[in-house]
Amino acid sequence: MCVLQPSGTLSQSEILRLRTALLHNTAKAALEYLDGEETRAVQPSAAAVAALDAFREPLPEGPMAATEVLEQLHRLGSPATIAKTAGRFFGFVNGGCLPAALAAAWMVSAWDQNAAIFVQSPTAITLEEVALEWVRELLGLPAGTGGAVVTGATMANFAALAAARRAVCLRAGWDVEADGLFGAPEITVVIGAEAHPSVHKALGLLGLGRNRVVRVPVDSQGRMRADSLPHMDQRTILCLQAGNVNSGAFDAAAAIVPEARAKGAWIHVDGAFGLWAAASPQYRHWTKGFEQADSWATDAHKWPNVGYDCGIALVREPEMLRGAMSMTASYLPMGERREPADYNPELSRRARGVELWAALRSLGRAGLAEIVEHTSAHARRFAAGLMAAGYEILNEVTINQVLVSFGSREKTLRAIERIQQDGTCWCGSTVWQGKTAMRISVSSWATTEQDVERSLAAMVRAAREP
Repeated sequence: MCVLQPSGTLSQSEILRLRTALLHNTAKAALEYLDGEETRAVQPSAAAVAALDAFREPLPEGPMAATEVLEQLHRLGSPATIAKTAGRFFGFVNGGCLPAALAAAWMVSAWDQNAAIFVQSPTAITLEEVALEWVRELLGLPAGTGGAVVTGATMANFAALAAARRAVCLRAGWDVEADGLFGAPEITVVIGAEAHPSVHKALGLLGLGRNRVVRVPVDSQGRMRADSLPHMDQRTILCLQAGNVNSGAFDAAAAIVPEARAKGAWIHVDGAFGLWAAASPQYRHWTKGFEQADSWATDAHKWPNVGYDCGIALVREPEMLRGAMSMTASYLPMGERREPADYNPELSRRARGVELWAALRSLGRAGLAEIVEHTSAHARRFAAGLMAAGYEILNEVTINQVLVSFGSREKTLRAIERIQQDGTCWCGSTVWQGKTAMRISVSSWATTEQDVERSLAAMVRAAREP
């Protein structure tokens, strides 16, 4: 049975013809979706969301032609998406998808490669290796640093902290991968009070505990206080933050790292978006000192604007990551070269490194710096415009994050609801050091000055409604 149509036996030439027609229709539908970005409301209508119930049907007994599947997907699915491609989505630190990365994603799906080991996909593994080295250079990390392309910052934190766990246990004579945590030497994990939830999740997955941590107080911007560090030694993992998800602030790595290194602690950096400031001559001063850490976690689907499902774990001593992640099996022909399966939580994995390579190849160093700089400039414009309208900015706008209060908790939440319903742009709520705020995260390459002015007007209009 051919899945391109409900039934019948087709020749190879007929299959190729039908597949070609299907993919042409898919490209047409995708372009139709992208071409409507300027007029589409960022938040889908209630009717479009309600129409999704049509997908909730019993598993069909028989097949449906692929053309009909595509038609249903586009007709029902497209109107109910959050419109992020136009550059007016500011709700989370989510970049848009660069054209080169989108095109690469289509090629990756067409290639259908498993980027686990070299023998399965020389192209995918080669491009991943190149991309990882480019990332190392862009972030200004030490030569010899190695890593893995994973699904996102949560798994990047997980992988890097697994390497950290291995290293501190080995220092105490314990092989944690072989012998587990039962009876293992005690490990102290030090985090800031504003550490991102993905760090807590990674610690929980690793058996180090979400709550069994030493929390360091932070200042008004969420930065770890260098004068409040606890005792640290060779069994300590210190987690720093480069880019607070609310304020955008950076821990003072230049002041903290030398002391931690002198004590023998493993230093990990959660820099999901902030680490990319290192690519910008204008903003790289915020990342000073982070290059002296032992491991780093970041996301390529934030400032580099790769599509989703692309995070990066980097480790100064790659063998620690390999020791934490490697696996063997008689049917896996591991070669002498670096095999991604030895550095990743997954074995079967999408060739996401190809999309990372495509984005960085299309941008170059200057292009990535431009994204960092123009999105941060847009954030400053939002802050200035909202302040001029009489509203309170709660953070020092250092990079691309803005926190604004429209008054009381109730007024702020009402304004956010109106902004979302208006559809011009999309922002979400947060609570920042006890105060309800709207968070504006400017991360997309596609955001223009016109997008900012149009969105700013919508925000002020919504906040002033009684």
